[in-house]
Amino acid sequence: MADESSATDVGARYARALFDLADETNALSAVEADLTSLKGLRADSADLRMLLSSPRFSTEEKAKGLAAIAAHAGYAPTTCKFLGLLAVKGRVAALAEIISAFERLAAAKKGLVFAQVTTAVVMTPAQGAALAAALRTSLGKDPQIDTRVDPAILGGVKVRVGSRLYDASLKSKLDSLKFALKRA
Repeated sequence: MADESSATDVGARYARALFDLADETNALSAVEADLTSLKGLRADSADLRMLLSSPRFSTEEKAKGLAAIAAHAGYAPTTCKFLGLLAVKGRVAALAEIISAFERLAAAKKGLVFAQVTTAVVMTPAQGAALAAALRTSLGKDPQIDTRVDPAILGGVKVRVGSRLYDASLKSKLDSLKFALKRA
């Protein structure tokens, strides 16, 4: 668990540095688009996830791989330099955390609230719209939603907004029932 916290701290620090640089150089929207693209590529490619996280690949190989992706996708110079820095510093394994932290910073700058939503199955567009409307009503701000699928929650939804977690998952309800039955 300490490793997870450490990765999150590293992700937040690097994201803040990139965010501040992109904001100062008026490249914020380009960098945000690049990171969104990279997040999608990472989610879709097991090979890219392996390259980023495996110690079998050297720092140079990781740098070359990220540079090739950035060049092919036409990423902004700020994004390209940042990805090179991550590779040199040996921090590419924290890329997912960096992107998530950057998204939160960008959402806050736009006056949005960042919400991480976990469901057991992929939501339909109608379910996503209904959830966004419910969050907008509840929070009083427009939410930027990052969805994740985790079959382990069995059903329902978990929503994290900042440090708050709203857990309406079936697994949580079953665990509560199991605990109550043990005490009875």
